[in-house]
Amino acid sequence: MSSLVVMGQAGARRLATGTWRRFMKDGRCFTTSASHRNASSSPAAIQKTPSYSYVVVGAGSAGCVLANRLTEDAQESVCLLEAGPKDKWLGSSRLSWKIHMPAALTYNLCDDKYNWFYHTLPQAHMDNRVLYWPRGRVWGGSSSLNAMVYIRGHAEDYNRWQREGAEGWDYEHCLPYFRKAQCHELGENRYRGGSGPLHVSRGKTNHPLHKAFIDAGQQAGYPFTDDMNGYQQEGVGWMDMTIYQGKRWSSASAYLRPALGRPNLKTEVHCMTTKIMFDGNRAVGVEYVQNGEKKRVFADKEVILSGGAINSPQLLMLSGVGNAEELKALGIPVIQHLPGVGNNLQDHLELYVQQQCTQPITLYKAQKPFHMIKIGLEWLTLFTGNQIH
Repeated sequence: MSSLVVMGQAGARRLATGTWRRFMKDGRCFTTSASHRNASSSPAAIQKTPSYSYVVVGAGSAGCVLANRLTEDAQESVCLLEAGPKDKWLGSSRLSWKIHMPAALTYNLCDDKYNWFYHTLPQAHMDNRVLYWPRGRVWGGSSSLNAMVYIRGHAEDYNRWQREGAEGWDYEHCLPYFRKAQCHELGENRYRGGSGPLHVSRGKTNHPLHKAFIDAGQQAGYPFTDDMNGYQQEGVGWMDMTIYQGKRWSSASAYLRPALGRPNLKTEVHCMTTKIMFDGNRAVGVEYVQNGEKKRVFADKEVILSGGAINSPQLLMLSGVGNAEELKALGIPVIQHLPGVGNNLQDHLELYVQQQCTQPITLYKAQKPFHMIKIGLEWLTLFTGNQIH
């Protein structure tokens, strides 16, 4: 027996540390069998189509963790499908500077090679503005595009999950797994881990504007906290960053790359997954398009969706799992009526605050072409310099 599982970053953290408590609510898990007969057009097609223990759709923040943890068992096999490219430079073995140089993050946010480049519909409560919504489409997913700030949800967020039915997902249950996944440069304590695969560093504190901002926040009445992920999360302080030895430390760096040499892990890139294949109401594999060719891959145990908050529910709906009325209107055969699929998404807005500085101590000078080239060359040779701040 196997199941269709929809994974997010929080679930990946739990799996990353050895315990996977599957939260099943509103029928979000589907049983599946190892038999693929009804999902394929002929016995010949079945024989030619590869089969793995697990098929993971999406090599992002969660998918990279899944690929690593599941293939620790040599008896299991995993096929990891990613819609975008590897996080390397032009197919070579060199890491892409656009992804791994911390200061280059703005290039990825405007590059549809690594980015789904989503835009919202006009937002009625924001004067009908259309908002840009970048999402990672590359090994590491959005952990290869984001600002590398490592900050957990507030403890009360996880406690609310528990109160709303997600048993075992309160803060006290999650904290040990946060710690086990983390390798903090300041060492471990009650809230930090010291030996996990995810390297975390404390934001640099040697710039005068950093101290000025902290002082201003305290003057405005905000408390100072010496650890944004510790006991006192609210307030102003130095942020933790997923930067290691001058490079971005994405989920691909932490989890996927160490597992690439395992013979039981198969990775595919440039794969647009178009449909989950069902045998009755059992998920048995997926269909995808790669280089213009339609392909299939089967799962003996589980099909795991880790395509992110937008793509995973979209794939479910395209496959017949969602609001039956809406699916029928689009001509999609209904596998399971689940009206919550594709609804109730919440995300935060990002606002930029700019201030005029009366002293020549900002990073404005570093944005001049000559200095940008100098800093870039320094990073390429030493993985160090202004860009790591």
